Order: sequence, then C-alpha cells, then structure tokens
Amino acid sequence: MYDIEELWLFLPLGYCLTIFFEIPVLLVGLAKVHSLRERLIAGFGLTAFTYPVVVLVLPLIFAQQPTTFMIVAEIFAPLAECWLFALLFHTARVSKPDRLRNYAAIVVANLVSFGCGELLKLAGWL
Repeated sequence: MYDIEELWLFLPLGYCLTIFFEIPVLLVGLAKVHSLRERLIAGFGLTAFTYPVVVLVLPLIFAQQPTTFMIVAEIFAPLAECWLFALLFHTARVSKPDRLRNYAAIVVANLVSFGCGELLKLAGWL
C-alpha cells in the first residue's frame, strides 16, 4: 500500500531526476526542426504533464498490483507525452519522418528514465 504523503514528498525529487535523465535524450533525439527552446519546453513540460499522474494517481489505483501499475505507467507516460508534443509542436513545418523521430525520442527518453530509476532503486538510493 502506498502512503499518499510519501508520494507527495517524492514528487519533486522524482520529477527532477526524471527530467535529468530525459532532457539530454530529447535534446539529441527530437527532430532538428525544433529549436533549443522547444526541446527544453518539451523536456520540462511533458514530464510535468504526466509525472503527477504516474506518481500520485496510478499508484493508488493499482496499489495491490505493482506489476500492472508499472505496465500502465510506462505505457501511459510516453503515449500522453507524444500526444501533448504533437498538439504543441507538430505544425505543417514538421514532416512525417520528423514526427516519427519525435515520438521515438519521447519513448526512448521515458525508457531511459525508467531504467535509471530502477537502477537507483536497486542501488538503494531511492
């Protein structure tokens, strides 16, 4: 069972760690048509949009099913972030190959932060 107060306390630390791992991936991985400003907005903003759901909502819904929580969270976050990125930045100037590259970069960024988070847990740092 999750303690809601602990989840709230973890939220800022987890957000900072997540963007620490995801922003470099997005800076390199997003299509070159996007400016540095757009890449940074994506790095900070996409996680700000999904992270509270992943940390505060989904653990409570799937409190008795940690594996299901992990699967749902790791599908929800990249899908929601791809959708939000498309709404914000996919204009006529962004080609279909660039859109696919952006989606791939967002998915990879999420996988990297998930993997690093799991390594930090194994090391006893989280």
